[in-house]
Amino acid sequence: MLSNHKLQVTLGEIKEITRVDFALYSDKGKLLASTYYLEEDLEDAIRLFADSMAESQMLSGYHFFKVLIEGELEYILLAHAGGEEAYMIGRLAVCQIRNMVSAYQEQFDRNSFIQNVVLGNMLVVDMYNKAKKLHVEAAERVVFVVEVSGEKDGTVIETVRNLFASSPRDFVTEVDERSVILVKDVRDISSDEELQRLAKMLVDNLQSEALVKVRAGYGNRVELLPDIARSYQEAKMALEVGRIFYADSETVSYSKLGIGRLIYQIPANLCEMFLREVFGGKIPDIFDEETTVTINKFFENNLNISETARQLYVHRNTLVYRLERIQKILGLDIRTFEDAMLFKIALMVIAHMSYQKNLTRQREKEENEKRRNI
Repeated sequence: MLSNHKLQVTLGEIKEITRVDFALYSDKGKLLASTYYLEEDLEDAIRLFADSMAESQMLSGYHFFKVLIEGELEYILLAHAGGEEAYMIGRLAVCQIRNMVSAYQEQFDRNSFIQNVVLGNMLVVDMYNKAKKLHVEAAERVVFVVEVSGEKDGTVIETVRNLFASSPRDFVTEVDERSVILVKDVRDISSDEELQRLAKMLVDNLQSEALVKVRAGYGNRVELLPDIARSYQEAKMALEVGRIFYADSETVSYSKLGIGRLIYQIPANLCEMFLREVFGGKIPDIFDEETTVTINKFFENNLNISETARQLYVHRNTLVYRLERIQKILGLDIRTFEDAMLFKIALMVIAHMSYQKNLTRQREKEENEKRRNI
């Protein structure tokens, strides 16, 4: 439920307006918050009042009030004043506390609900019944996953919540220790460029305000509540594939993964078979810095030799010589579309296999460290 600090702040604000002191107890008689120093022990009186049928009563200069949430006794409120005016102020304070607790409980329920939807932990029928009860309407949505590099603290999720605090149609939650999830209502966002700008805004704000390094991935648009889980999985895959093929990108869209998404799902044995077929055995070790820059720039310029030579500040014949050297070693002429496409895919497969091997070594290292610590 609500923290004692929030209850204390609320009582303080009510006192500032009404000039009436208050004390708030649990239904078991434990003091939770107070605007004045209580000299006498009222625990027995509070328990007797809690067990009575009365919703309010006057005793020893105090107005006692029950705060009921959905028909269940949650708190006992004491107004330290007499008279009809104090009684009315006490009733208003009870309404304020009850509404605040109800709003908090609804928000807690909505957060728990969206977590279960994201993880696909609910039956479809239960999902729609719960959504109706919590006033979660149907809408076009996109799931963003913000991945934190290193340890995540409460500042990260609070920063994201503050960015979208004015939009009750959006949900911000978390389901693990490394990331924050934004389920964004995108009915007012018509283009993919706007989604990209939103992801960039998330990254920039977290890096400048929360002072953490983050990356953001996001899935496709979905309209049905059960499909939110799919958008979440797409966002996670966007981050995973992005680590391999788009390591320099801080934001990655699932829809822009292209062939990288297919390569990521190819088993390791098929990847090795493909590389042997392309290179006829062992992969040649020609990927020095000059060759790598030449190949990447050539692909960036859509196999245009003149433009590539201009951007590399080399003579056209020098670039042709480099490409012919690559052809002699690889047996692939990347000046032709078919061989260029084959070589590009091969490079991506190599990057994928290298990433998976590094990931396996990292997991083995972590397992060994756990065994040593036991």
